[in-house]
Amino acid sequence: MAVGLEAPVYATSPLADGRLFVVEQPGRIRVIRDGQLVSSPFLDITDRVLYEGEQGLLGLVFDPDFRATGRFFVYYTDLDGNTRVEGYRDIDQGDRADPNSAELYLSVAQPFPNHNGGQLAFGRDRMLYIGLGDGGGGGDPRGNGQNTQTLLGSILRVDVVSDFSPPYRIPPDNPFVGSLTHAPEIWHYGLRNPWRFSFQPNGRGYLYVADVGQDRWEEINAVPIKASGLNFGWNVMEGAECFGGGGCEADGLTFPVAVYGHADGCSVTGGFEYRGLLIPALSGRYVYSDYCAGWIRTFRLDNNGGATDPVELEVDPLGGITSFGEDARGELYVTTTDGRVLRLEPRS
Repeated sequence: MAVGLEAPVYATSPLADGRLFVVEQPGRIRVIRDGQLVSSPFLDITDRVLYEGEQGLLGLVFDPDFRATGRFFVYYTDLDGNTRVEGYRDIDQGDRADPNSAELYLSVAQPFPNHNGGQLAFGRDRMLYIGLGDGGGGGDPRGNGQNTQTLLGSILRVDVVSDFSPPYRIPPDNPFVGSLTHAPEIWHYGLRNPWRFSFQPNGRGYLYVADVGQDRWEEINAVPIKASGLNFGWNVMEGAECFGGGGCEADGLTFPVAVYGHADGCSVTGGFEYRGLLIPALSGRYVYSDYCAGWIRTFRLDNNGGATDPVELEVDPLGGITSFGEDARGELYVTTTDGRVLRLEPRS
């Protein structure tokens, strides 16, 4: 669909908008309109983004009322190596945003340069969900995955809609509001590097979370959207086994619905449950990949939230798949390390 992009890592669209917006890791957002890449970036903040390894501009989401507000949010690594979530505005509802309109909503110090997370998504509750990695370093040396007083290693849930400007509000139904031992922004915790998470479409009730593993296991979690305060187990668990292969206390932890070992890949790339029209056979199936292996696999959730009927799609060699994306119609895209944005289509 489009080629020649620099390190694309995500693609998304506002509601009822025919454009596709592509995140370039060095710090730009590009627009694909009618299948053509617009020459000028929608947003260029390369002057404030640290692009190196896993760091850079990593996430983008549009305000649920974007058509009226022109507001969107980005997640990036700043020049000091820390995470920032900022809001910006577009210009006259066109293909350009104002780089001087930044408003800071969240800043989180990062102890290491890897495991930055990066996903932003609005739920049907109009709350903003933010995915943070454990801060990096092999094996979570600072124990952030199980430290509920830090925001690292968690999915956060905050309200940025009730007030148009920062700071965010803490939703009163967050699970740890009033706790002395848990940060009130936390919705779930115990994650190593969630890359990516997404909500089941069409009013269905699960949240998918792909969490990158350490040495042995990659995992996909699927939990009820209304469930909160879940502990996904890192660094007690990796996948469905105790981290390091020894014994551990697993009571109270949430186990993945799908895992695969490093004989099949090295770093899970989470995707979406397909809701588009181009590939009817994919309808209702969760689609995901692996950065190293390049395959595309799918499964379906049963009525109890278990992964069933796994299928690997027949696709042309794609190389490193950095992310999936979804447009306003529910069609799926992949971004690749060689600068392509490709739409999933049925074989002719």
